[in-house]
Amino acid sequence: MLQQASLMTEGPRLCGNNWVFQQDNAAVHNARLTKEFFQENNITLLDHPACSLDLNPIENIWGWMAREVYKNGHQFQAVDALCEAIFNTWSNVPTTLLETLASGMPKRLFEVINKNGGAAHY
Repeated sequence: MLQQASLMTEGPRLCGNNWVFQQDNAAVHNARLTKEFFQENNITLLDHPACSLDLNPIENIWGWMAREVYKNGHQFQAVDALCEAIFNTWSNVPTTLLETLASGMPKRLFEVINKNGGAAHY
């Protein structure tokens, strides 16, 4: 998944050359292969606590995707059809959504710091 996510092109494009990748430190994200991928590709990771939803804009993308997949009350009769819808939706996440989430990170970080790690209003 990380290799297909185009991190090496999208990170610098969205955030500049000194970009930092964020992941939430969930167990699957700390797997040996995941850590090796980041190290081999010289990807800097943001150090932040696990399960910190206010600092994890991917949650906004998951929400957007769920709304798109089930738009107009669409229901799926087969797992294959649902998987296809999910992958198609993932492939069509608007660049403007990614840019908005990336540009909003300083504000999110500032708010969490001001609340001493407490929940932000997001």
